[in-house]
This record gives sequence, structure tokens and C-alpha cells, in this order.
Amino acid sequence: MHDDRKLVEARLERVLRERIRPAIHPETTPLTVEIWSTSGEPVPVAEGLSATTQPISAGTPWGSPWGTSWFKVSGTVPAEWAGRTVEAVLDLGFTPRTPGFQCEGLVYRPDGTPVKGLHPRNSAVRVGSPVAGGETVRWHIEAASNPDIDGEVPFQPTVLGDRATAGDAPQYVLGQMVLAVFDETVWNLVLDLEVLGELMAELPLEGARRWEILRAVSRALDAVDLQHVNATAQAARDELAGVLAAPAVPAAHRISAVGHAHIDSAWLWPLRETVRKVARTASNMTALLDDDPDFIFTMSQAQQFAWIKEHRPEVFARVKQAVTDGRFVPTGGMWVESDTNMPGSEAMARQFVHGKRFFIEEFGVDNEEVWLPDTFGFAAGLPQIIKAAGSKWLLTQKISWSRTNTFPHHTFAWEGIDGTRVFTHFPPVDSYNCEMAGRQIAHAARNFKEKGVASRSLAPTGYGDGGGGTTREMVAKAARLRSLEGSATVEWEAPADFFAKAEAEYPDPPVWVGELYLELHRATLTSQAQTKRGNRRSEHLLYEAELWATTAAVRTGAPYPYEALDRIWKTVLLHQFHDILPGSSIAWVHSEARRTYALVAEELEGIIGEAQRALAGTGEGAGSSGERAGVGDVVFNSAPHGRGGVPAGGAGVAGSPETVTPAVREGGGYILDNGLLRVEIDARGLVVSAYDIAAGRESIAPGQAGNLLQLHPDLPNQWDAWDVDAFYRNVGADLTDVADLRVDGASVRVERAFGDSRVVQLLSLPADAKRIDIDTEVDWHETERFLKLAFPLDVRADRYASETQFGHVYRPTHQNTSWEWAKFEACNHRFVHLDEPGWGVALVNDATYGHDVTRAVRAGADAGTTTTVRASLLRAPRFPDPETDQGVHRFRHALVPGATIADAVREGYRANLPERRTSGANAVAPLVTVDDDAIVVSAVKLADDRSGDLVVRLYEANGGRARATLRADGFAADRAGLTDLLERPLTDTAGLETADGGAVLTLRPFQMVTLRLPRA
Repeated sequence: MHDDRKLVEARLERVLRERIRPAIHPETTPLTVEIWSTSGEPVPVAEGLSATTQPISAGTPWGSPWGTSWFKVSGTVPAEWAGRTVEAVLDLGFTPRTPGFQCEGLVYRPDGTPVKGLHPRNSAVRVGSPVAGGETVRWHIEAASNPDIDGEVPFQPTVLGDRATAGDAPQYVLGQMVLAVFDETVWNLVLDLEVLGELMAELPLEGARRWEILRAVSRALDAVDLQHVNATAQAARDELAGVLAAPAVPAAHRISAVGHAHIDSAWLWPLRETVRKVARTASNMTALLDDDPDFIFTMSQAQQFAWIKEHRPEVFARVKQAVTDGRFVPTGGMWVESDTNMPGSEAMARQFVHGKRFFIEEFGVDNEEVWLPDTFGFAAGLPQIIKAAGSKWLLTQKISWSRTNTFPHHTFAWEGIDGTRVFTHFPPVDSYNCEMAGRQIAHAARNFKEKGVASRSLAPTGYGDGGGGTTREMVAKAARLRSLEGSATVEWEAPADFFAKAEAEYPDPPVWVGELYLELHRATLTSQAQTKRGNRRSEHLLYEAELWATTAAVRTGAPYPYEALDRIWKTVLLHQFHDILPGSSIAWVHSEARRTYALVAEELEGIIGEAQRALAGTGEGAGSSGERAGVGDVVFNSAPHGRGGVPAGGAGVAGSPETVTPAVREGGGYILDNGLLRVEIDARGLVVSAYDIAAGRESIAPGQAGNLLQLHPDLPNQWDAWDVDAFYRNVGADLTDVADLRVDGASVRVERAFGDSRVVQLLSLPADAKRIDIDTEVDWHETERFLKLAFPLDVRADRYASETQFGHVYRPTHQNTSWEWAKFEACNHRFVHLDEPGWGVALVNDATYGHDVTRAVRAGADAGTTTTVRASLLRAPRFPDPETDQGVHRFRHALVPGATIADAVREGYRANLPERRTSGANAVAPLVTVDDDAIVVSAVKLADDRSGDLVVRLYEANGGRARATLRADGFAADRAGLTDLLERPLTDTAGLETADGGAVLTLRPFQMVTLRLPRA
């Protein structure tokens, strides 16, 4: 037989495009359309429904950036359409681009009942099936004219991301608004041909199945009369019935399809728009659930359910009923799909506390699966947190985006820093927006790395990022792929059902130990520095607020601010969403975040101040952190370690901290010497020596200088706010020119100017510590530059430690493999630590996350190793926020020579939890004491159920085994019980004993536990 394959394939493409798809709506009649617009914030539904409208016709521009327009559409179904299926096709001016990135709409009935959402791939609203003819149709559409930030050319700077600069030019041109006859037979023919055509393209040329499908498609196209498609569509479908009925082979890969709409809680749109995106998508999905009994939809992020409940209660009622029916499945058990690299220990735990609690209280659903398809890598402390929340499974897709190495598994056990393992799945479809396209299904089957030992994978199916969800076309394709020869099989399943089957099938999967590092989007650890500072500060203020409010409630009977703390935690957790905290959203999002963090800080400072005033007994207000105290000042120590004679979590009288007065250095510069550490600052304002006197050890590498600011060009190949590419290191400048160098009080003040920017640093040495404090203020006005703070250290170390949730993770300093090379920018929390046996150095910070560590062997007789630690301070990408990080920033770092890991932990907390001074007369005994500093208290609070019980969370921080006794003043420590993160009792009490009125804890390395103590 002659090879006519390409001829038939090209014929199929054209006939579908030009004849068959247009025949889905063979007859149309225009609707009457009117409009009312507001360029301000969205108005209540009742106001939009009652607004006075003006006529508008197709082809008319509408919609200022971020505005809202209310369309009123009306018409009459022609009498001659009686007995047929009719729907309205409502085109707001959609472009062929994907949903969620342009204008969107939510359709309402005149009484305000939501019907469904509109987007480019879902613009039809059913009128009736069949209709009687003569029906009056009237709908209202709340249409959002959100600008297309991504644009035709990606990553181009745009002013559209901020209302103040976006202007008022119309963004869209109204398309056709019509009533149309819907020919279901033609629609099904389209899907038959699409499924078979897409499958055919993925099958091997030498296989018989591909040619069977080709011949059936050819016969079907012959059966279609191109002048009378609607009359001949069934005949064409009959020609395809045989090949569509051929079942899949028993060994076919099995795909669990999960209806899904990954909705970014903020990204190229503000938070307030996500509230509406979620309502549109939920309306769409509840409508689709009504149409197909097999379809199952899942939605994560408790915050998004809470938004629907608050802002669209009528939509929430439909969602709640669908949840009860098991069709609309809450998943993930987190408040939002957060970043997991940067959130601190408690914040990561509270993501699960608040997320799971919402799902339990609203729906009776206690998730065992964690759902994070789009998060930019996963910290090694996360498995323990997942388990402590009562979950055991994890799904993500994002690791498939890694650019250097291909991850070796799709299903595996992930082991965290403490040894906890969670069953983990990466969908081999390599998308969290699967459309049920043949190429995607075939790719999933080919790509699946567990072939031969497992057979199941999951496919999140539906338009996402900006929302939209699953379409009727995807559902119809899945039905055809349920069992189709040559294809993987597809079945709608809830995530938990998939995981249960996958784990039962593969009970002993391979193990991956340590962080799941994404070899992409590394710059998200630095972009939008003020957002990151706001997050870090909020986390520690919440820790303080809970600690002191709890202490005041117990010691003085002060009311505990349950509602305020709950609300503030949820606000902070929301802003840890994986496009807010990482700094990858539009200007609007980050300017709003800065305002929100300021309000959070103000309210938390109020809670802390009120509690401390009650505890101190007298006084007129809490001093700011670090404020010099007068006579009668009470010093509050929030840190989990004692300092200055004040115990951890307590308050007492202490002197003001003293710093060393700088002395003039021969040859220029200054010397700081406290008998423990001798620091030399040269005439350039650089640290050329940090000599540990007790150890007789120099910290700075010979001929090198620390406190060195380095500036690099920074234009990644794409994803400007997200990425920093390795080639940025090829070119850089050391900022050594000094505009001013002088003594300022007890500090050495260094001022530099570069480009259009200015930096002022204050370097000081405490009188009683081996620690160089560096306070850096940058007035930053650079574009596409990367600013680093470098410390070349005379240390030979094969690995270094970075703090992560409830412990630290080790990373290599060398680049033996491509896996190690790819980690050229990584995350730390409060400290980085490296050492040789017996001596180490820590670099601690109060607001930065990104860093890099490199090593070099020095030339010459010395031949020693220089290990350079660099903190990432600022970037200046232009997309999606062209003014990223412009303005004034403040950073605090400290270099700690001679530091052990325990010292690094202690100094990290000190930098982030400075002492507070309040006028008063009372010392305050800690509620809780632990007699081993290796066990760190990360939370002290009253139980969320308002029982008055005390909840204490602790972890082993040094990476070794620890045994300690916890005692509590006012609580029965000898009756302490272990709980999960949601403060529910655990039956397994291993590691907990009681003795002499205390709780004795024996913890594994990095083990975290939560204790619940009743009132004594």
C-alpha cells in the first residue's frame, strides 16, 4: 500500500479547523448587550446587577486595566429552535492565549445566583437541552479587564502591574455575544477525531495500531459531507467507533486524572483578583460536576475556600454540597501552597495547622496528602513537619523543571533531616495543567521512571495558574481514554485514592535523602528584599507575641488574644504563597505586602507591649528592640537561650550591652579588640583580620578581605524575578572605593557610592562576644544587578551547614558532580556554618535567605583553602515588577569566628530576637525551662481549643542526640503529653518520660516534638 500518512494527517488538521469545529454551533442569533464599568475596586454583586447600563456592540473597546465591567446580555430563543440544545457563546474579547491571564467573567442570573465562569476555553453557557423555543434569556456578567502582564513577548518590563502606572486605556475589544444551537454529535465527532489524531501521532510508525487509526480517520473524513457537516457527522462517528472501542492492553500505564485548577493566590494579579478567580473556577467546576457523574475535582489552599465562604457564600454552598458528595475534594491540608524554602520552622508548621483545621471544621476532611505542584523546591525539614501534621504523602511537579539534572524517580520515599520519610510522587505528565492531550498522556507513560515495578501516575487536569479548571472537552477526552488501545488508561480519582493505590503497589520505593532542590528559580531567595524582611520579622514577632501573651495570661490573668493571633498568622501564611514571598509577583502585590507587614508589625508590637507592661508591673511603654535602658528597666529575653543573666523566655534586670571603642589602625582604618576577638578594618572599610585570640586562629583568608560588597550583572535568559543564571559570576566588581570612613559612636562607619546607589555600614564588636556585627543600609537604584556580601574564610571544609526548618542541612562546598554544581545559589534561614574539626565560623543574618559558598586553593607556599561565604542582598529584575527593590534596605549580619553549630543556632536567634526593655519593677520567671541548650523551644502558647493548657514545641537543634528535662511553672509538666501539630494527643509516647515534676525528653537528631501541659 502506498504511504499516504502525511496526506491524511494534514487533511484531518484542516477539516477539523475549517469545517467540523465551526459546525458545533451551526446557527446563531445575536444577543443584546449593555455595559456599565468601574475603574476602581470591584463592587458588590447587587450594585453591579442594578447599575445603569449603556448599549455596546461587538468590536467596541472596553475595560481599563484592573477595572470591572458589568455586562447585561439578553435575547429570545428562536421558536424554530424548539427541541434542540441551545447555549450562549459569550466572547468578552478573548485571545487564543491560555485562560487566567486575560479578561475573565462570572455569569449571574438576574437574581444574583452565579452560573459559571468565562474564559477563552470555556465561553459557553447552556440555555436548555432541549429548548421549547421562545424563551427569554437574560444574564449579567461581572467581567474583569485584567491586563495581560505576560504579553506576546515574555518577560518584557511593563507598567501594567501597578494601578498607579497602568493608565486607563481599554484592554479588550468585545467579541460576539450570541445564542447558538449546540450540535452535540458534531462536538463528539471533534473529540473523537482529536483523541484519535493525537494518539496516532504518538504511536510508532511500524506498529499496526497507528495505521488502523489512520485508515479509520480517513474513512470518517470521507463520510463527512463538507457542505453538510451536521447531517453527516454521525456517519463519520460510526466509522470511528471500532478503533475507539478497542481496549487498552493489560500492561498499559494507569493515569489517575484529578480535576484541577492550580490558582496562584497572587502572581500577575493581586490578591483581591484571586478572590474572584477562585469564585469563577469553583462555579465552573460545580457546574461541570453536575454534567458528568465520573468527574472529580480537587482544590487545595484553605485560604481560597475561606475566600469563597466570605465573599461568595452562594458559591461556597454549592462547593460544600459537592464536598459532601465526594466530588469536590479539598486537598493538601495547607493554608496556601506556600514556598517551603524560606518559611521558618513555626510558620511551616502553622501552614498545616491552619489549613488542616479549616478542612476538618468545614468539611470533616483530614488530608493525608500534601499538594504542592508549583513550589520552587522543598526544604529538607519538611518531611518531619508533614508527618507531625498527620499527613504522609506529597505531590509536586515542579522538580521536572530542573535545568541541569533529571530527577531519577517519579515515585519514591523522601527522607528529611531527622529520618522521617514520606511517600512522594512527581507526575510524569510534567504538567500541573494537563489538558488530556494525546502527547501529554503518551509522555506520561514513556517518561514514568518506575516502569516494571509500578504502573500508576497522577495527572492534575485543568487550566491553572490564573484558574479556569477542567473543561467539558477534557472530561470527554478522559472518557475516551478510559481504556483505549495504544494509550495509557485514564480514570478520575481523588488524590488520596491515587496515593493509597500507588503506595500499596509500590511499598518499598527508592529513597531520596535531603532537600529537593529545584535547579531553577534560585533568585527567588533574594528578589523583593522588603517582602522577605517583612516575612522574617512577622514570624519572630508572632513567636514573641505568643510567648509573652501566654506568660501574661498565666502570671497576671490577662486575656489571651486568640482571635488576633489566629487572624495574623493566617495573614502571614498567605504572604508565604510561592509567588509572594519568593518575590515573583507584580508591583501591586509587593507594595500591598509591604503595607500589610507594617500593619502586622504594629498590631503584634501592641500585643507584645501590652503583655510586657502587665508583666513588668509598672512603666509607660515597651522600648524598641535594642533601646538603651534607664534605671528600673526590665529586660525581656524572647530568645530560647539565656543571655546577659536573663533566662530564656523570662525577664530581669540587666545592664546595657557594651561595645568596644574602635582604635586607630596603623596604615589606615580601625581595630576592634575585646580580648576574645581582634578585628582589623583597613582603610577601604574591609575586614582584613578577624583573629580568634583564645584559639590563636585567623578567620579571614591570607591576602583577602571580608565585608566585601560585590556587584554582578544579572540578566537571566528568562524568568527575570525568578532566575539567576550561573554565568552571572563570570563578571563582577569588588566595591572597595570609600566615600567616608570614620568612628560613629562605638561603631566604624563605612560609606560607599556606586552607580546610582549608596551604602552605609556600621561595624561593631560587643565587649563580651566573639562576633562582628555588621549593619548595612543600602539606598538601591540599580537595574539588573546582583549585590553580594562576601567573607573569604581560611577554612577547609568539604561541606557547610545551612539552617532550615527545625535543624540544618549540609551542602557540599565542592562541585564534583553536576548535582553539586547546580546548587550555586541556595537557601539558609538564620545562619550558615562551616568548620574544620575543632573550629568553625558562622555567618548569621536577620532578613536574607540566598547565599553561595565556594572554595579555592591558594597559590604559593601556603596552598591553603579559602572557603568564601557570600550573602545575597539585592537584585534588580525588571519583570514582572520593573521597580523591584528600588529604595532603602537594611540588613544585619554577624560573623562569628570560633563558632560551633550550637553557637550558630544561638547567634541566629539573637540576631532575630533582640532583647526588649520596659520600665518596670518585676522580674519574670520563664513559664518553661529546658536544661540542655541543644533542645530549642520554638513555640510557647496556649492551646487553640481555649482549654488553658500550655503547648510547647521543641526540637533538637545541633544534629545530635539530646536528653533534657522540661519544667513548667504553673503547669503539670509531669502530666505532659505528646501531640501532633494540631495539638491532638498521640498514642506513641516514645522519648517522653516524667521525673521529679518535669518531663524528660530524649530526642533524635533534629527531632521535633509538641507537648501539651495541663494547668497544675
